[in-house]
Amino acid sequence: MKRIARLAVLAALVLSAPARGQSAPDPSTLGPFAVGHESFELVDPSRREIRGGVEVDRTLVVDVWYPAAPGATGAFAFYPFQVFSLGFTSTLAREGAAPVPNVARPLVVFSHGNSGISVQSTGLCETLASHGFVVAAPNHTGNTASDAFFGSSFPFATSARNRPLDVSAVIDRMIARSRTPGDRLFRLVNPFQIGAAGHSFGGFTALAIASGYADVPADPRVRAVMPIAPAARILTDDELARITVPVFVLGGTEDTTTPIEPNSRVAFEEPSSRRVYRADIVDAGHSHFASVCKLADVLLALNSPLSFIRSVVPGFDQTCSEGAFPIAEAERIQNLYAVSFFRRHLAQDSRYEAFLDLPYAQLFEPGVLFLRRNTSFPIFWSQFLQVLERP
Repeated sequence: MKRIARLAVLAALVLSAPARGQSAPDPSTLGPFAVGHESFELVDPSRREIRGGVEVDRTLVVDVWYPAAPGATGAFAFYPFQVFSLGFTSTLAREGAAPVPNVARPLVVFSHGNSGISVQSTGLCETLASHGFVVAAPNHTGNTASDAFFGSSFPFATSARNRPLDVSAVIDRMIARSRTPGDRLFRLVNPFQIGAAGHSFGGFTALAIASGYADVPADPRVRAVMPIAPAARILTDDELARITVPVFVLGGTEDTTTPIEPNSRVAFEEPSSRRVYRADIVDAGHSHFASVCKLADVLLALNSPLSFIRSVVPGFDQTCSEGAFPIAEAERIQNLYAVSFFRRHLAQDSRYEAFLDLPYAQLFEPGVLFLRRNTSFPIFWSQFLQVLERP
């Protein structure tokens, strides 16, 4: 039976490849492009808020990764942790590198976790960019690491409302930049191929931008979402049922912060989407989907006491200590499914279909519990809907 199943997967890979016979680049590793990085400040005058006792326009700092031209040079990007001037330097992304020109590419907006930072999942963002995506990650002002450290955090309900509005503002700005001659991102973003991803509170954000939350409407430009270890239970069943775009829910069986029961379950079961996927990584915890061990490495290099590291690095013992489930393996699986999902449902690249099915997981990812929910239609409706999916 295993041999038959393996042959079925290989046949699916062959049949889903383009006519020219080219196979898909391995979605779990870096793709064919070099990676550029930049950050910019986004000011949203349509939203006013109180900061430091003064009413100001809502302002976000946004990190962007994009496919760069081969042989990109320049300084490697530095990713700050927002406090104590700490951070780490990329070994891949080049600051301000020239992008591959005049090719409109899918955009994925990534939303960080509660009291987090935009560079919390740089491995994922860089990998997506190396596979041909533009990735934009805002720091959600009022709900960042520096806000938590300096006591300037907004109430939770305020941040929950702000976050999907932030994603829409980032989409607005990225499309505008792509239409501006002379901008580094000129002609780089396809406005009809936009997705959202996020971790924890950011997973809620990815779901909320597709469903609508409270009085914040869904953004119809978002065509696929990937909530990672999502705080999905903030949303009601009715709100989740309003989601109609493809969804991929990723989580870990040992997550005690946003446990897969009920969070991953409801995010998988409730949407009305035609395609919903779920992957639970056995033995992974909540922090396995963020770069927390890189923060720990920086602190260890400074000879920081272990007690201090435990106090400031979320899930240090469960994620970074000896005997923990390897974070590199969790990141590999995260990259595998993020690249495959967005290549399939934003870029409409059918070569990645086979990575998004149960036989592949059973044969090649034994540490993943994989589920897929399809809505079936008569063949003529399926063909019609495939046309609608195209940009």
